[in-house]
Amino acid sequence: MKLITAIIKPYKLDDVREALFEVGIQGLTVTEVKGFGRQKGHTELYRGAEYVVDFLPKVKLETAVASDALEAAIEAIIKAANTGKIGDGKIFVSNIEQTIRIRTGETGPEAL
Repeated sequence: MKLITAIIKPYKLDDVREALFEVGIQGLTVTEVKGFGRQKGHTELYRGAEYVVDFLPKVKLETAVASDALEAAIEAIIKAANTGKIGDGKIFVSNIEQTIRIRTGETGPEAL
């Protein structure tokens, strides 16, 4: 089992959710976050004053998948979140040692 964590642009959330659903991924946790990568923020003009926006709004998606569904899920996220511009985001993959469904007590891949 793997945990996929993806940081994407907020307006791409619906596209990514639909793409994951199409490849059979149903569970998803979404968190609104702020951060920056190589772009290091940008400057904006507000009421004639220029200021620096260091942390840009992003969305963090987390989903647990069976190991055999990993590549399909990653490809779905890449295709749906890609704009070709800086700041499209990152995908991180981690191992999951154990999963337990609280309601039924199921463990392992059955709990996903």
